[in-house]
Formats: sequence, C-alpha cells, structure tokens
Amino acid sequence: MSESIERSPVRRRETLSRGRWIAAIVLALSSATFVTAAVPVPTVSGPITSPGSAFITPPSTLDWSSYGYVEEEFFVAGTATAYTATAALGSDGMWTASTGDTAPYVTRILVRRPVNPKKFNGTVVVEWLNVSGGLDGAPDWTFAHTMLLREGFAWVGVSAQLVGVAGGSSPLGLNLSLKAVNPVRYGPLSHPGDSFSYDMFSQVAQALRLPAGVAPLGGLRPRRVLAIGESQSAFRLVTYINAVHPLARVYDGFLVHSRGGGGAPLSQSPQPSIAAPTPTFIRTDVDVPVLTFETETDLITLGFLPARQPDTRHIRTWEVAGTSHYDVYGLIVGPDDPGPAAMDTTYLPPMTSAFGGIISCARPVNAGPQHYVLSAALYRLHRSARAGRAQGAGAPRMEITAGTPPDIERDALGNARGGIRTAQVEAAVATLSGLGQTGSAFCSIFGTTTPFDAVTLATLYPSHAAYVSRVLDATRNAVRAGFVLKADAKAIKAAAAASDVGR
Repeated sequence: MSESIERSPVRRRETLSRGRWIAAIVLALSSATFVTAAVPVPTVSGPITSPGSAFITPPSTLDWSSYGYVEEEFFVAGTATAYTATAALGSDGMWTASTGDTAPYVTRILVRRPVNPKKFNGTVVVEWLNVSGGLDGAPDWTFAHTMLLREGFAWVGVSAQLVGVAGGSSPLGLNLSLKAVNPVRYGPLSHPGDSFSYDMFSQVAQALRLPAGVAPLGGLRPRRVLAIGESQSAFRLVTYINAVHPLARVYDGFLVHSRGGGGAPLSQSPQPSIAAPTPTFIRTDVDVPVLTFETETDLITLGFLPARQPDTRHIRTWEVAGTSHYDVYGLIVGPDDPGPAAMDTTYLPPMTSAFGGIISCARPVNAGPQHYVLSAALYRLHRSARAGRAQGAGAPRMEITAGTPPDIERDALGNARGGIRTAQVEAAVATLSGLGQTGSAFCSIFGTTTPFDAVTLATLYPSHAAYVSRVLDATRNAVRAGFVLKADAKAIKAAAAASDVGR
C-alpha cells in the first residue's frame, strides 16, 4: 500500500509529535518578550576595582561569597534617546511615545549574582535605584535580599538618574552622588539628564541579555529579566510601562513598589516638559505581568487611592495592612540581615531615629511585616513571568472610609481592616500604621508602632501558647494564600515562640 494512501502507525505518530512540537514553539513565541532592535546594546566595561569600592546605600557587611555570590560593578556607555508624546498623556495609561533627542551617557550598574550557574534560577531582577535622598539607594534589595540569595536570583542595581550620578538637591543636605563620594573611581560617568533615563534603563536590560564584549552576568544566561523600583523609582516605572515598554519590550515583568497616584514625567527640562496626569493607571493592554505593591502610607499620604484599578490577565495589586512606605527593617535590620529568612522586627526596641540621628522622628517607626510580603510578591512575579501572565488570585484591598478625605478603616486595636493580612496584624502586639508620624525629613513616610500595654496583651493572649497558636494560624493562612513564603514563615513562627508575649 502506498504512503500516499495510508501512512504507517509509526509515521503517523511522528507526524503528530512534530505537530505538537510546532504548536508548542508557536505558543512559546507568541507569549515571549522579544529583545527588540529598537534598543541598542551599550558598551560595558569592568569589573571596576579601584580606587575604593562600589558605593551604594544602605551599605552592607554581608559576605557575598558565603552565599555563593559575587558583587561586581560595571560602567555602561552608549547613546540614549529621550521620548516625546504623540498625544496628551491620559489617565488610562494608553500612551503613544516617539523618540526625541539623543545624548551620550556613561553610567554604572552594580551586579550581585550566583558564581555557579547551576545555582542561578534564570531570573535577573533589575532595580531602578532610588534617588529620593539625593543618592543611589537600593531599598528593594534591602527588603528582599534574603529571598533573592536563597532562591538563586541575580540582581542588578542601575544608576538611572542624574542625581544619583552627579548630584543635585538633597533633603538630607548632603551630596552623596557617585561623582562626589569617589570622584576618581566615578570620574568617567556622564549623565545627560532624566529625560534619557528610560532608554538607559532599557539598554541595561539589553546588555544583560545580549552582552557585546564584557558580560555583566559572567557566564549566566538570563531567561527572564524583571524590573523593580520603590517609591520615586516606582513613579518612573509607571511611566516606563505606559510609554516605553510598548517600544522597547526588554523586560518580562514589573514590580511597582509603593507608587502614588501619578507617574513621573516622560520628559523634563532641558527637554520639553511632559508631565504624567493624576491619577495614572497601568495600561490595560500591557503584555507582561505587572504587580503593584502598596502600603498604608502609599494609599493615603502618597495618594494611590484614585489610581486603584481592577486586576486583569497581567495586572495585580497587593495592599498590605500594617505597613508603611519605609520601616524599621529597611532602616536598621535589613542591610545586614543574614537570613536564611527575613528577620521579624516586631519585638525590637522602639526605634525613633536613623542614620546617626540625621533622621529623628517623634514616635516609634513602623515595625510591620512589609519585607515578608514583598519577598513573596517578587517571587510571585518571577513565577508569573515564567508563565507569561499573572499567577494567583487577586489580593483583598484595604477597607477605606466613606469620609472626606478618605482614610483606612481600623479595627478596635487600631490596625487596618482588609488588605493582605500577616501574623503581625492578625496576632498583633502593637498598632502598626503607615500614618501619623512626624519629625525630620522622611519621617512622614515611616509610619508608627504603638505597643499594646500589659493589660491589653494579657486580655488578648492569656498564655504564651495562645499567642503562638494565633501566630501559627495567621501565618499558615498567609502562606496558603501565597502572601508569605514558607522559609519566612519559619522565621515568623520562631520569633513568636522566642518572644515573651503571654508569659
């Protein structure tokens, strides 16, 4: 019998198998984020070894080699493009940008990565370094580094903005820009202005994916590149997602950490000023996962409430009860937390000042659980990027009063109602708030901790076992919902067991 009339069973199986492979390849290609020719590959030099060492705040005493990691600094050079808008920027985020002026630049990146490729999980987290204090800060590394180190991520901090590189106004009254703290080491750096920051951020991703010459990741080959930024950097990411990502498509997902209601300017002086409206929503046709992470401070003080939007196939919003924009962990504990899981700060002595008294607040700073949930959020984004869409069900939102101005609904103990709930609010030993703080620079975003008195604690937890049981139940629920990772749950439980509550 001829093959044209009837194929053999073996040949039919081969045909079916080939068809399945072709379908799988088509499906993979349709959901992939492509490295586009629209973004040039910059020149990378380094590692930079002298004089001095890499400058980043907060500094850390951790020994990266003990985790199987290495820290290296590189310079990235190229020609960056500024953007302009083809129409007015609307609140819906459906912006259309076009290229504008170009300018040469040299900036720096700081890389922390596994030495052994077998430890690398394939995902690079690229942090838009925060310059709110007039210097390069890495708040998201500080909050999530214990998870990043144990799970085998690579991390890259990008000096994307002018203030961090060359200085400018600083609310702390100090010039701690790179070129000021080490003018010899950072002498080659040249930043053309923040209108070019978005394309510089894109070009760093290209350098990681398609290194030409020096490879910042060594022998690691990334399968996913995620962008993250906190506070001022989150505002920049909102604008990047809405205006630049549709043109660049070099990031596989975004974690927008502690944004307010608007976005950063698309363009600014000396280029034409193009401001983002308030509110600004994340564009609903975004084709990669976007997770927006909000604290109590962000909803009220920073004005995120008007920018709330429903979840979609790619968009998720997490609002975390009991948290502030920045807190005790970020200020004091986080930089040197060795892990293996994040440290619980609820039982630390009340903290009112930081940075040698440069910042001094009127009340104890928030000691809430942000770092636990942020680690889970970043890990969730990693899984979502791997799948090509947002993973997991949506998160509950915090409950808001109907008054003017709006405020967060609170329970009888003063803690927020609704939102993502951890043991620190479900088995509370204090009122944890993102609001109500006063004092020197930045205190208004540090929130407050008001410990319960002995009578209240005795009423809530008549025995130590009763308290530990409450913590276990709350933590189990948070892990089950995906808002706390199992490794961090162990630390929360251990801290509760070691505490004096109920004794």
